[in-house]
Amino acid sequence: MENIFLFILMCIFLIILPGPDTAIATKNTLTAGKMGGLNTALGTCCALLIHTSAAVLGLSAIIVKSALLFSVFKYVGAVYLIFLGLKTLWSLKKKEAPTIKVNTNSKFQNTSCFKQGFLTNLLNPKVAVFFLTFLPQFVDSGGNTFTQLLIMGITYTVLTAVWFLLYVYLINQISVFMKRPKTQNIIEGITGTILIGFGVKLALEKSH
Repeated sequence: MENIFLFILMCIFLIILPGPDTAIATKNTLTAGKMGGLNTALGTCCALLIHTSAAVLGLSAIIVKSALLFSVFKYVGAVYLIFLGLKTLWSLKKKEAPTIKVNTNSKFQNTSCFKQGFLTNLLNPKVAVFFLTFLPQFVDSGGNTFTQLLIMGITYTVLTAVWFLLYVYLINQISVFMKRPKTQNIIEGITGTILIGFGVKLALEKSH
């Protein structure tokens, strides 16, 4: 594997760039607390491991090269993001008293957060494209390609997990201010709109 330090540095920059995963983690940390955010991050990382396995086994290449399969993933992912965005905006209208506890039925809530993080990442074909275009640049032609891609995919996933641990902790620390009813409504409104925007952008994305 070539330029390991450059690879790690590039991964860090790419991971901290805001995207659908960050938007979902922010929303769930605010609405379901620290555990909600952590479960969202866990779902994202599990999806990344699947993308890693798919890239190593060559399945991602098939998806990227097939216009039909790429379109299916693209539109399903776009619809899911738009659904989450609309659901977030709709929840603002259905809120009752601001004193309602967010921990009610926390087990179901945490499962939902995991699923949202997992599906948001898994159904994004741009992640598959990323794994097939970014990782090979650091492969040493004289080494075992399978092993190198696997190590890079796992490294990217671990770095993502570390970033989200820090990010969720930060959001949770300032949640006293951010969880004020008015502030939270504004943030959820922005997050919902951003998710819809990501969904529309994904739907309009070309395969190449």
